[in-house]
Amino acid sequence: MPGYDTSAQDVAPVKILVAGGFGVGKTTLVETISEIEPLRTEERLTAAGVGVDDLEGIESKTVTTVAMDFGRITLTDAGVVLYLFGTPGQERFWFMWDDLLNGALGAIVLVDTRRLDRSFPAVDFFESRGLPFVVGANCFHGEQLYSPEEIRSALHLRNPDTPVLMLDARTRTDVRSALLALLDMLIAKAAAVERV
Repeated sequence: MPGYDTSAQDVAPVKILVAGGFGVGKTTLVETISEIEPLRTEERLTAAGVGVDDLEGIESKTVTTVAMDFGRITLTDAGVVLYLFGTPGQERFWFMWDDLLNGALGAIVLVDTRRLDRSFPAVDFFESRGLPFVVGANCFHGEQLYSPEEIRSALHLRNPDTPVLMLDARTRTDVRSALLALLDMLIAKAAAVERV
């Protein structure tokens, strides 16, 4: 594949989190872009989640991430290897987010505009911890009813420069573009710190 070189030795490792609410497509995003077989910690939804997990709008979901997803992609044109850590989306597993945050340079916060209320905790988490992130509005069924500006406004993003990107988590080029946008943001932030 063009742009991928798993044998490259001169690339810098970068830890990226993929976060968001329950059922927004985090596992799919990691699977779509990973150059290795992703590590998944998915378990079947059981009766234990009845009354705890809100399946409204995702009734067909049968499995969920209970710890994390892990994937890797080498971007030789950017000179980095990205280690992707997908967070669990259910509230009862959010206690793991702080541990996953250790060493991360940035995040993609994946949102589903059909259930935008489930996105606020992830946005609040990264804003309160000062970790740079981009918002990826997952376009389910190839559709997005809202513009990036409408999504930005609805999420009440503190930083008006936080990128809001349209993507399909099943499409490698969309995911790669979101990762490159995040890297561009991280590079610009590092350059600004150097100038100070």
